[in-house]
This record gives sequence, C-alpha cells and structure tokens, in this order.
Amino acid sequence: MTKEQTLVVEKRDTVEWVTLNRPTAGNALNKELVDALVEYFEGLQEREDTRVVVLSARGKHFCVGLDLTSSAFELQARNPHSVWSLQRRIARIYLAMRKCPQPIVALVQGAACGGGFSLVLASDIRIAGDSAKMNAAYIKIGLTGCDMGSSYFLPRLVGTSVASELLMTGRFIHAARALAVNLVSAVVKDSELAVTAESYIGDMLASSPLGLRLTKDALNLSVDAASLEAAMALEDRHQALLSLTEDASEAALAFFEKRKPAYRNR
Repeated sequence: MTKEQTLVVEKRDTVEWVTLNRPTAGNALNKELVDALVEYFEGLQEREDTRVVVLSARGKHFCVGLDLTSSAFELQARNPHSVWSLQRRIARIYLAMRKCPQPIVALVQGAACGGGFSLVLASDIRIAGDSAKMNAAYIKIGLTGCDMGSSYFLPRLVGTSVASELLMTGRFIHAARALAVNLVSAVVKDSELAVTAESYIGDMLASSPLGLRLTKDALNLSVDAASLEAAMALEDRHQALLSLTEDASEAALAFFEKRKPAYRNR
C-alpha cells in the first residue's frame, strides 16, 4: 500500500476487502477516489473469482461525503454540461454497486454523509459501529436531499416516513436508531466490525457461487416487480437453472453426507 492509494483492495481467497483510504480527509470523495470506486465496482462484473466484497474505511469516519475543497473537482468551465458530466460520473459508483453480482457488506464507523451515506445504502448488508452516524447532507448545502440514489434506497429500506424525515431535514441517524428501523443488520463496537462481518461472509460463502449471485440479481429486480407473479416468474427461472448445475447436486450430496460442499461454480 502506498500513500497515493485512495482505495486499497486486499484479496483474501474469494473475498475482497475494499478500504477507503483518505483518513485525514474523513475519506471524502475527491476525484481520485471517485474514479477508483467507479473503476473497481464496474470491473466486478467479469470477476467470478470474487464472491463477496467488504467495503470499509480507514480512520475515524467512513466517508464524510463529497470533498468540497476548492481543488477537489476542478471544472474548466462551470456550465450545465460540465456539472452534469461530473454528477453522472459520481452516480456511476452506486449504479455499479447494485449491478455487480457480488454481495457488498458495508462496515460503518463515524460519519457517513451525503455520497458516503449512499455508499452505505447501495450496499447489501450494513453493519454499524457504535460510533456510526449517517445523514443525507446534500440538503444542508442548498441542494435537494435526494441525491446519489438516496430517494430510491431509503424508502425501500426504512419506509417513506423515516426516509422523508432524513431526506428533508438532513438530520443524522445514529447507530442505535439505524438498527431499530432496520437500516443496519447489527451494531457492534467499532473494533469488532471486521470480526462481525466474517460471520455473514461465512454464511454467504456456504452457498453456491451462482446461487449467491442470482440471489442478488433477484432482489434487485423484485424490489420493483410489478406483481407477485412477476417476482415469482423470475424466481422460477433462477431455481430451474440452478437445479441443473453440478453445484446443486454437490450441495444435496454434501447435505446427506453431513459435510461442507465443495463448489466448482459449474
């Protein structure tokens, strides 16, 4: 790891631990970090050897949002075209997080604000440290509270009432309340975040590689499904496909032999 790296990726077998690495800046999203996140998450589409992603951050805060220092995002001309291009560039992070087939586990300590909050929302499983606090900071700087997917993710995670409160006021939601409204799966000591993630990772890796990928795929599509019939039609196709794989046969055999399955992604 060098000081210049804004995003550090460590491969541990089939799990990649991805760490935001601007601790002295609260891991604020500058151009380099945005570009690194876009490149990383968009690149996951073709990497079947990576089964789970853990997203964390060095330092006191997870991510305080967009870097608002004067040199963070220099535009040669501040006009609708350049601003739109920048907005869409940042948005690609969250779209790629949802499109990548790997489950993403977010480990959150300290502040997760604005675009940092959306990194948490776009993940699949969220574990909060006891210091965690999150807010849709956009509305605090003269913009709408709805940005980087917040208006899409939040109502689906916590309901319209709580989402409206958070998006319209910019108030922080702290770890205990985040757990109470089902925004996070667990609250632990900051020092225990990585250890806690391991138990979730272990359960996910106990499933077949394709089964895990298609579970995320089905969840993404079913959250906006037009009907129960539409959601079940997708499930039926996935299950029929998976039942014909070698891994499904291996899982059944391992169950009866009371051993761990040896998946081959076939």
